Amino acid sequence: MSNPNLQDIHDFLVSLAYKAGEIINNALPDTSGPGSKKNTADLVTEYDRAVENMISTSLKERYPDYQFHGEETYSPDSPLTDAPTFIVDPIDGTVNFVHSFPYACVSLGFAINRIPAVGVVFNPSTNTLWSAIRGQGAFRNKQAPLPLKGKGNVESVEPLSGLSNALVAIEWGSDRSGPNWETKVRTFEKLGKAKEEGGAMVRSFRSLGSAALNLCAVAEGTMDVYWEGGCWEWDVCAAWVILAEAGGMMVDGNPGDKTEGGQGWETTLDGRKYLAIRGASRESQREIVKEFWSFIQGRLEY
Repeated sequence: MSNPNLQDIHDFLVSLAYKAGEIINNALPDTSGPGSKKNTADLVTEYDRAVENMISTSLKERYPDYQFHGEETYSPDSPLTDAPTFIVDPIDGTVNFVHSFPYACVSLGFAINRIPAVGVVFNPSTNTLWSAIRGQGAFRNKQAPLPLKGKGNVESVEPLSGLSNALVAIEWGSDRSGPNWETKVRTFEKLGKAKEEGGAMVRSFRSLGSAALNLCAVAEGTMDVYWEGGCWEWDVCAAWVILAEAGGMMVDGNPGDKTEGGQGWETTLDGRKYLAIRGASRESQREIVKEFWSFIQGRLEY
């Protein structure tokens, strides 16, 4: 219990990711209509449950002493604890999956003391695997170290140099009313607006429809920033390790203190509000965090 074998866990999670990918790739559209968790923008299908059941059963057989925290079996009565825990999203990007948009993945994380330690993210549509063990680097398809050469690392031709040069990942989420929705929409507007009108005028926005895949894109360096509010620990746990091992930074999605080390610079796995920055010099990362925070219109409350 006190010394989990992270390499063994990593390798087993990779094998489960490939098995989950087979289920996802072989799935046929559910013509009877998927069930709804909240509304038509937040769908659940039989395949979510089938994948999670396969994963949870396999993990409990191999690692009976560790906790399991999965999206489909989550209960508010069983919150995340400090115990070694597998944190799993069987299909992150369910809406993409239902529409056959090829950006859905299985997200398999392992955390100790609520700190992500192992992460495996697999997109079966593109046969792309991202993985990392804390302290051992991050990789794409188990071979290419992250960040990718010439994309997002400190030696990149185009270094991280402010929001006006940034490709920013955002998501609309399933809540389409209320104060969090207003905060998001007003912030998106401020980020996109011309500088002459008080905006950041970011280079452009992208929405992959999956928190895990957005984070992996930031880890690769193909996107610069990802801002999110409302997702859960199973959406971010696995990709958080990958991001951190690729030199990226994760801070609170709400504005924090300007001085590093203060409020906002340390966020929690289950905090539900995140701001991810790609690998770059620490100074460049700090500056873009503070710049991004300055354009957030209000606060996200989850």
